[in-house]
Amino acid sequence: MSWQMADIWENIAQAIPDKPAIVDGDKRYSWAEYEDRAARVAQVYTDHGLKPGAKLAIYSYNSAEYMEAQFGAFKARICPVNVNYRYLEAELTHVINNSDSEALVYQAQFAPRVAAIREQLEHVKLFLEIADGSGEHLDGAVDYETALQAASPMPVIERSDDDLYMLYTGGTTGMPKGVMYDHKTFSSALFTKGFEMREMTLPEGAAGFGPLTQALHAADAATRSIPACPIMHGTGMWIGAMIPHALGGCVVLFDNSHFDPAALWKLTQDEKVTDLTIVGDVFAKPMLAALDDAQAAGKPFDLSSLQMMGSSGVMWSAEVKKGLLEHIEMVIIDSMGSTEGSMGASVTTRETTESDKTASFDMAETTRILTEDGKPVAPGSGDIGLICNGGMVPLGYYKDEKKSAETFRTFDGVRYSIPGDYATVEADGSVTLLGRGSICINSGGEKIFPEEVEEVLKTHDSVYDCLVVGVPDDRFGEKITAVLSVSKGTQFDEGALNDHVRANLAAYKTPRAFITVKDVPRAANGKAGYKDAKEIALNALNLEVA
Repeated sequence: MSWQMADIWENIAQAIPDKPAIVDGDKRYSWAEYEDRAARVAQVYTDHGLKPGAKLAIYSYNSAEYMEAQFGAFKARICPVNVNYRYLEAELTHVINNSDSEALVYQAQFAPRVAAIREQLEHVKLFLEIADGSGEHLDGAVDYETALQAASPMPVIERSDDDLYMLYTGGTTGMPKGVMYDHKTFSSALFTKGFEMREMTLPEGAAGFGPLTQALHAADAATRSIPACPIMHGTGMWIGAMIPHALGGCVVLFDNSHFDPAALWKLTQDEKVTDLTIVGDVFAKPMLAALDDAQAAGKPFDLSSLQMMGSSGVMWSAEVKKGLLEHIEMVIIDSMGSTEGSMGASVTTRETTESDKTASFDMAETTRILTEDGKPVAPGSGDIGLICNGGMVPLGYYKDEKKSAETFRTFDGVRYSIPGDYATVEADGSVTLLGRGSICINSGGEKIFPEEVEEVLKTHDSVYDCLVVGVPDDRFGEKITAVLSVSKGTQFDEGALNDHVRANLAAYKTPRAFITVKDVPRAANGKAGYKDAKEIALNALNLEVA
């Protein structure tokens, strides 16, 4: 009845050894080859002194080696640690040291950055370097492929449902934090959601995944998934890779070092992909533009294989969903969640686009909207509450008891994850997401959630992307300021934008200043760069940080 990830994937590999598991350019591995390579890298870890319970950092773009390194860690009962490839020296050092990582698996192109912090890394005793054609190399590092080929596959060992799984999240303030799960809580809850989306029943442990995946392949219903967003983050790894793998599917790796929407659609077409995972409008808007351009050129992509597109964590506007569905008949799953847990989702098809509303979600059965003191928010009341997620609740933040106590709380005997997202409950029971409390703007005594204003601004034809921040103001305390990029072929008109916001929101939520930029600051996974946006606003308005 094991729920340890390696046990599940080993069971699948034994059941469908010749079926495809990984595609990464010219690298194509069956489930048997994938499992063998993971077993070999697991042996490399143990040969270098890593024992069960050790931590191992992975610093790479989307690649087959990333997936193998993680699978191998699970096999050896080692906890893999995701490293954001955009981090500079301070954050990079923090994640590796804070996680107590004893090994670092990294692409060679990052060797200069690793070399710069090498003396500060407190526990790392193995530098495992993935050759990537960059020509970079860290002295003393072990070549990944050479070590893997020289190693014998590690024998299967007994594992525990209590083995640690951890994902580092940047959050909105402070240094990144490691969100801890035990394998049973994590994999059973994650796969339950993935199977429910497909109206399937989850097996009762690892042994049940093999027969189920055999049946899926026999019915020609196997999943082929592209995580178009970084697998170093939860959305890409969990939705784009782990859930498809649990279905015995193939994960097709997309080169995410530079996002090329036309290349993504071509890969989808060529590999006959069934599932795509993105992160909201920052991915979906250029993808829609690429479809429009291909259509206009008389060379549309053949996307008849695509059945599902999923996103999590940021806004995906109803207008963009509708545009995509005009090109592709599929199901769109827009999930509301964070590294600390999933809270709800909305499902959109061609038949439901007219009723779809941006940032409106149906709550998961384990989700509640509660006030600060744990009282339920009544549907239709207009009151604002905290989104409290039950079910898939982490153990806590690694080595941060204070933050753990603040985020993971118990009301009426039920433990919830409360990362700080606020919402209202509509009369029909659906949830409208307002945003993270830590970025809430206080203007003239009124609380304004940036995402609510951003959603309205982005429905105007002239706004391609935007973030809303508060800057110091003598009269109001904070002045609402929009940092935005203008849609191609349109003109920026401040008066028209003011009128548009006022027609949809209370007047006090209208931005008092608009700043246009070429690109709105966002992380590689599409998450909002509010800190950078605020700096842009302060500089543009000649203001200093309060």
